[in-house]
Amino acid sequence: MFTYIQPRFEKGRVLKTEMLEQMRDYPLVLTNIEYEQYSDGILNGANVTVDPAELIVAPGIVKFRNHLYRLEQPQRLFYEATETEQILRIRFEDGGSDRDFDRLTGVLVLDEQQPSADELELGRFKLKQGAVLRSDYMDFADMVTEFNTWNPVSACYAGIGQPTLRPEVIHRFARELLQTGTQDAADYAFAFMALNTMRIERTVLEHYIAARNGTEPGSGSNTRLHRQLTVILQDAARGKRNPSRWGNRSPGGRMIVD
Repeated sequence: MFTYIQPRFEKGRVLKTEMLEQMRDYPLVLTNIEYEQYSDGILNGANVTVDPAELIVAPGIVKFRNHLYRLEQPQRLFYEATETEQILRIRFEDGGSDRDFDRLTGVLVLDEQQPSADELELGRFKLKQGAVLRSDYMDFADMVTEFNTWNPVSACYAGIGQPTLRPEVIHRFARELLQTGTQDAADYAFAFMALNTMRIERTVLEHYIAARNGTEPGSGSNTRLHRQLTVILQDAARGKRNPSRWGNRSPGGRMIVD
C-alpha cells in the first residue's frame, strides 16, 4: 500500500532510530524512483569549462550501474598540448567499503584512451602546440572542429532508456534553426520544444531527423546525430525543404552514413 510517514520532532519526545532512518532513506528513495528509467550518464550538471591550463568540471550527478554519484565541488584537471585526441572520462572504482559505509567512487581521467565499460565520457579535444583550447563556438557545426576546440558532443548524457545529447548542444541547434528563418513546421515544433526543456530524448532526435528528411528513423553515435543536425541547419539556411512527414512526402530523402 501507499504510505505517508513524517517523523514528529517535538519538544519532550524521545528521538528514535526509526525517525532518523526515515529522514535518511526518504530522499534516496525519492531520487532513485525519479531516475529509475534513465540510462547511465550525466543526470544533471557536470558541465566542463576551459581555462588556459585546466579543465573545470562543475558539480553534478551521474548515474552508473544503478548508482547515483555526486560531485559536490568543482574539480580541476591540468591539460597540455599533445596533438592527439584527449578524452575526459569518469572512471568508476571501488572506493574502499567498510563496516559503516558502502563506498563507490568516480575518478576523473584525461588521456587518449577510448572509454571502457567502467567509464563515462564528458568530452574530448585535440590541442596543437602553441594553440589555445577554446569552448566559444562560432556556430553549431564548430562544436566538433578537430583541433583546439573542446567538443562536448560525445559526452554521455543520460536519457530514458538510452543516452542523448547534452542540453547545451541541442539548445544551440534550436536557436540557430530559428535564426535561419526556416519555413518548415517540423523545425518550429522541434525548436520550441527543445528550448523549453532541459532534456530531449534520443528517440525524439532520431524521429525529428527522419521526419525532417523524409527517411526512416535510424540510430548511431552522438557524432552522427550532430552531423545530421548540421545538414538540417545548412538546408534550412538555404531555404531547402526536404520531403517531410509534416508536409508533402516523396520517395527518397537525404541519408547520413556513419
